[in-house]
Order: sequence, then C-alpha cells, then structure tokens
Amino acid sequence: MQRYTGQKRILVAVDCIVFGFDGSSIKLLLVKRSIEPHKNKYSLMGGFIQPDETPNEAANRVLEYRTGLKNVYLEQLNVFGDPSRDPVERTLSIAYFALIDINKYEKQLNDEFHAEWFLLTEMPDLIFDHTEMVRMAKKQLRYKAALHPILFHLLPERFTIPQLQSLYEGIFQAKFDDRNFSRKVLSTGLLVKLPEKDKQSSKKGAFYYKLNQTEYLENFESFLNFVPNPDKLLTDNL
Repeated sequence: MQRYTGQKRILVAVDCIVFGFDGSSIKLLLVKRSIEPHKNKYSLMGGFIQPDETPNEAANRVLEYRTGLKNVYLEQLNVFGDPSRDPVERTLSIAYFALIDINKYEKQLNDEFHAEWFLLTEMPDLIFDHTEMVRMAKKQLRYKAALHPILFHLLPERFTIPQLQSLYEGIFQAKFDDRNFSRKVLSTGLLVKLPEKDKQSSKKGAFYYKLNQTEYLENFESFLNFVPNPDKLLTDNL
C-alpha cells in the first residue's frame, strides 16, 4: 500500500457531551478516566476513531461503551486541535453533543466507568480541554433552544408551564419572569390546555398542557424569539 512520506502520525478521537433533563434540572453526564494521565479524574466520554469507522460511528460506539447509552442522537459540534491538548500524543478530537430525557435513558446506564449526572452549576474540573468543549456545546444548545422549540422533545406527553420554564432556565442558567414566560409560551399557539392539574407542586396546582403537533409542524416559526433577551442570554453564564 502506498503511503504518504515524511508525515508524522496524528491520532483522531471523539468526545461526547451529553446533557440531560430529569424533569426539573439540566445535567451533564461524565465518567471517570480509566487510564493515565489524570486517571480517575472526571472526563467526557471519549475514545479513538478506528480505521474502519466514520466519526459518527465512533461517537456512537464510544458513548455506548463508556455509558451503556445507545440510539442517542449526537450532533457534531467542533474539532479541537490545539497541539498541546493531549500530553501523551498529538491528538485531534471531534466533539459531539446531545440533549436527552434522563428518565427515558436512565436504565441504560452502566457502572463500569462510573457514569454520573452533574448539575451544570456543580460540574467538577475536567481533563484536557473538556471544559472548553462543554462551554461551546452549551452555547450551541442555547442558540438552538432560542430559535426552535426543540426542548419540547425532552418533556413528557403532558407537562406544566413551570416544568417547561425549569427546562429553559436550566439551559440558559438564568431566571425568567414567571408571568412573562407563561404569556409568551401561550401566545405561540403551540400548546393545548388539558383539564387535569398537577397537585404535587402546590395546593392550587398547575394545569397540564400538551404540544399541538399539527401547529408544531406547520407553524413552529411562531416560537422564534420566544426566549426573553436572547442575545444577552446566549453569551451570559458560559
């Protein structure tokens, strides 16, 4: 086989950034690194791309191996290539990110690599440049959440306005005004009010809603600029 001459080897890895929503908080999934350097330090789910697989295939394989999670939609984020990012060998990393419903996938998690969910506000120090990867993934996720109602996919079939607000506040790490949030959400016409109430959170209770699938598919543009002060929130708290 012909080879390129005069070229040094560069390894290519993938790292998976998985955010999850548990019904009240946004969390980040981390594992403990199993090898030196930084053994037993917290890390994103990472591994090397094999010669016979694409980056997407590698990302899904690595995520399942490290955590047990499978059939998770991963979106390619960025290539991280600082020459000094890995002290062992010159390594490029292709980062992927996902946002999942924790309750839907919780039973898939295995204990081999001690996969744990952390609140974003309580994230421990991470190895290499993984903190920078998380920062960039949060920024990308906020852009998507500010422009489209993608976060509805993390909610149960019926949900309350406070649940939805908690989800958005977790993504943007900011407090929204309760009345303004409710008014803007209902003005989109994307929600259908149900007769039942959730009585667990308060004596008065909060009505359940469901997503109007027809309106969602046909008129989701009405959700644009739903998030208050999106330009400020997209850059704050990163």
